[in-house]
Amino acid sequence: MSLKVEVWGDYALFTRPEMKVERVSYDVMTPSAARGLLEAIYWHPGMRWVIDRIYVLNPIRFTNIRRNEVSATLSASKARAAMSGNEPDLYICTQDCIQQRAAMVLQDVHYVIEAHFIMTDQAGAGDNPGKFCDIMRRRLEKGQCYHQPCFGTREFPAHFRAWQGNEPQTAYPNEDRELGFMLYDMDYSDPENIRPQFFRAALRHGVLDVRDCEVFR
Repeated sequence: MSLKVEVWGDYALFTRPEMKVERVSYDVMTPSAARGLLEAIYWHPGMRWVIDRIYVLNPIRFTNIRRNEVSATLSASKARAAMSGNEPDLYICTQDCIQQRAAMVLQDVHYVIEAHFIMTDQAGAGDNPGKFCDIMRRRLEKGQCYHQPCFGTREFPAHFRAWQGNEPQTAYPNEDRELGFMLYDMDYSDPENIRPQFFRAALRHGVLDVRDCEVFR
């Protein structure tokens, strides 16, 4: 059962993993970012979102900004040390760790996400596709979400609603674009070895179609 969700916002940052310090966005939203956005609206252990297509409604535009980032992270080793009776610093002082970094981000983004979901083995006896589809539609109508959906990073919020039109009109109806290798998703099948998955992305008439893409690990 397929659903279309319209999303838009002022900025987006879908970070290329091959870049080290300075963040550079992909040209369009990645399938994993689209999945995370839908999960922010509605998530249930008995279902899993699968992205089919991403329609690019606005022209791809980049801009450069500077962002404040925190260089330190809280480590699991410090948490274990605290549980053992030691007294490591279990906080991050942003005043000491803050860094200003450049980023190349997308500006004035507007997409339609077409997706479906599959049932998982954690679905309950009363769970079924019709139930989940009705819940998702009600949440879209009311603007409900578990947490604020975003475009790549939390400071770039995403507005959303159910797509009301027919076939979305893209910004590139007569053009094809090769986008190179793009992050598809993360493989969580082995929690001890979480691996990224990539695919060769291409915009066909303004549509990123990932239904039959070949995934590389």
